[in-house]
Amino acid sequence: MPQPLPIERDHELERAIARDQFAILFQPQIEPGTGRVVGVEALARWEREAGPEALFARAAAHGLSERLSRVVQRKALRTAGNWRGPLQALRVSINLIPQDLTRDGYVGWLLAEIEAAGLRPERVTVEITESSLISDQPAAAARLACLRAAGVQIAIDDFGTGYSSLAYLTTLPLDTLKIDRAMIADLVGGSRDRIVVRAMIHLARELGLKVVVEGVESVEQLLLVADWGCDLYQGFLGAGALDCDELERFVTASLAQAA
Repeated sequence: MPQPLPIERDHELERAIARDQFAILFQPQIEPGTGRVVGVEALARWEREAGPEALFARAAAHGLSERLSRVVQRKALRTAGNWRGPLQALRVSINLIPQDLTRDGYVGWLLAEIEAAGLRPERVTVEITESSLISDQPAAAARLACLRAAGVQIAIDDFGTGYSSLAYLTTLPLDTLKIDRAMIADLVGGSRDRIVVRAMIHLARELGLKVVVEGVESVEQLLLVADWGCDLYQGFLGAGALDCDELERFVTASLAQAA
């Protein structure tokens, strides 16, 4: 039986992980009706790659995904734990990768990191995608249930882009459904897109789930999803990914506008 080829090392990325050379930016999650920022999604940035997708793809190609994920999650949590003033009530969402949910010790590690950051678990949401669950769905569901029992909220990300997403709504301990930006892109002009997204929001509401719509870039899109009952939105209509200083200014301005 042929042996698998050894994974080529990426010394530059290994050094960056060892030295924690990544920036964490935060994209606001905003209430459509009030403009109030309720939470943020943490997104990793590295000067060598264009964005988090490219960064994690590079890590996956060199067997570094889990090490990178732990560094990014820890930094995001500890950054949020240091927030004061208008930021200290914000929820923070962190993204999980498939390897996180296959490790027996991950739940304990994450809860310890949340405590070390000085955060209440209720302020933390973990975002999972369909690909994070395919290998062993029952085990993933059990680990997610442990996190949820501790107070962490669970969101399924990129909803609408996978074949098994509907089944996950009934088999996983979920709090939030995030509708993928690809479903929103042609929302204004496409009648089929409207029917599908409206139905997805209605289904989530019937199941008692909160709904976050990603990729909102126009007022027209926002008016539609708000009318259909989404709870929060992300997208360039509100704000892109911000550093902590930019986020504080944005949240302060949004509070002043809401008042």
